[in-house]
Amino acid sequence: MSSNDWINIHALKTLNRLLPRMEHIFRNGIQEDPESWWQFKSRLEREWIELFRYLHQLYGWQYDFYYTLEQVLRTLAKNWIQRPEELKQMDLERESNPECFNSENMVGGVLYVDLFSGNLTKLNEHISYFKKLGLTYLHLMPIFAVPHGDNDGGYAVSDYRSVNPDIGTMEELSKIASLLRKEGISLALDFVFNHTSDEHAWAKQARSGDPELEAFYHLFPDRHVPDQYQRHLRDIFPTVRRGSFTWVNEIKKWVWTTFHSFQWDLNYNNPEVFRAMAEEMLFLANQGVEVLRLDAVAFIWKRLGTNCENLPEAHILIRAFNAMARIAAPSLLFKSEAIVHPDEVIKYIDKKECRLSYNPLLMALIWEALASRDVRLLSYTMRHRSRIPKGCTWVNYLRCHDDIGWTFDDADARAVGISPEDHRRFLNDFYTGRFPDSFARGVPFQFNEDTHDMRISGTLASLAGLEDALEKNDDRLIEMAVKRINMLRSIMLSIGGIPLIYLGDEWAMINDYTYLDDPLKINDSRWIHRSKMNWDKHKDLADQDTIEWHFFNEMIKLIYIRKKTPAFQNADMDVFDTGNDHLFGFIRKNNNNRRVMVIANFSEKKQKVKLSHMDSCDMLKKYQDLITGNIISCGSDLELEPYGFVWLS
Repeated sequence: MSSNDWINIHALKTLNRLLPRMEHIFRNGIQEDPESWWQFKSRLEREWIELFRYLHQLYGWQYDFYYTLEQVLRTLAKNWIQRPEELKQMDLERESNPECFNSENMVGGVLYVDLFSGNLTKLNEHISYFKKLGLTYLHLMPIFAVPHGDNDGGYAVSDYRSVNPDIGTMEELSKIASLLRKEGISLALDFVFNHTSDEHAWAKQARSGDPELEAFYHLFPDRHVPDQYQRHLRDIFPTVRRGSFTWVNEIKKWVWTTFHSFQWDLNYNNPEVFRAMAEEMLFLANQGVEVLRLDAVAFIWKRLGTNCENLPEAHILIRAFNAMARIAAPSLLFKSEAIVHPDEVIKYIDKKECRLSYNPLLMALIWEALASRDVRLLSYTMRHRSRIPKGCTWVNYLRCHDDIGWTFDDADARAVGISPEDHRRFLNDFYTGRFPDSFARGVPFQFNEDTHDMRISGTLASLAGLEDALEKNDDRLIEMAVKRINMLRSIMLSIGGIPLIYLGDEWAMINDYTYLDDPLKINDSRWIHRSKMNWDKHKDLADQDTIEWHFFNEMIKLIYIRKKTPAFQNADMDVFDTGNDHLFGFIRKNNNNRRVMVIANFSEKKQKVKLSHMDSCDMLKKYQDLITGNIISCGSDLELEPYGFVWLS
């Protein structure tokens, strides 16, 4: 008998022994609702062998593994019983239409509630704004209870079941989730599951010496073991602190803190940590959250002698969480946040793992091409690094709450004749304005003196030159900046996947330097693009003479065209060679052979491309530009204005 056969048999035997106990829980929890029990039981039987396999790989070596399995099943049953009926109905609908998130109708927005509207109650007032913009997906940045003072922008969570009281309550969150859902907008939240705040109840009990809660974290009595780990670890925030361990004076121990000293890494070697975090996950799903962004996925498993990033157990752990969601909250999807090497990013994308994933490579390479006016690296990389499994989708963005890191593959750069080390230095110089004739107004983030690694902060508009142009009051520079921004947005909206707009970018907000006056923010330059929504500017959206009006309405126009174009629906994306190093081109083609050809000019000079050389073109065809309505013959040359773009159907 093979090991797989043995595991399958053992899994089924275990389930048969535990099912009567689960049915008893249902009889006590739900009166006269056999349909609910049947749904739970059928999903459990469908997913159980995989869930058992994942848990066995992670925890099967422990003497009380059977107890772990029973506790996991109790967690599933309890949370399914507590799941609201409207969400159970959504589960059924999503199971019958699992590809809904792959639709071109999906358009996302992301915001900080306190900076956007002040609180959750006032956020309700902006649902009409989201609808006008065309959003069908809304990501609220961390809104959980956090310590006062420095809390890493909300990523030091002290209670996953409480909203930051400055923002609102969990009841208000559930209410807005329901309101958004009725308007066709899916709610996404962050699941900060690598670490908790040092003020979380678990951490407080660990600091008091409770051995069960000490086991929730990685604690060490001296530096012997931490020093062995540290030899292989990198510093994430080198300008803030060095090393990945923090001394806890109350218990005279070192605790693992990958990011900040107040963020304690959870110990997933302990199955109780897995079960406890699964409880938090399913609780959030039962509030109406449809997507969880898995924060810092690369770091969740530790093993001595490695860099403790992207380990195989991290993937098994996510798959185990996903299997639990498919049983007790089937409409819940995971989005991976893996800002690591492109080869590692792709490994998190799978129907059984994360069906959605940020696309940091596309984001970085779009900015790389904009600075160099050269699309060779962008084109070369996207040809062989954009494919992901069927049923999964990229989340494409130009800016987010975080920094820009130059995460392209060194071998890809060398393949097109670029020195990766020199090119990263050039990009850092360009986007911090140190390169001659740079239009960008970015600022450095986390410069590492040892490695000279650095990332970039700044808003979309400021990085693309609008801030510089407005300060110089130069109409030509303003025109160029406007064209750059619109060209970048056109790629985000047409290349496939879910476009994600950092709200405020729809009307081109520029850098906010007030963070320099805040002692809690001054050392984190990312606050330069995490600015408060200026609703006075929003009033200008009704004035056709303002730059805000033009940006906002151009965005609405592009989103509208995206949604109504059949060729974009369920379409593949293939990059082609335009024959011009300044022009980036790709074709979207669906199963009905409908296609759209997108070409974008990354240069401030006019550029030509011979359409007759395109594989999709012959002398009998004509194209229509979906943006302008102009008809273009395949037999003619296409001339693109500086930073111009076309969507040719």
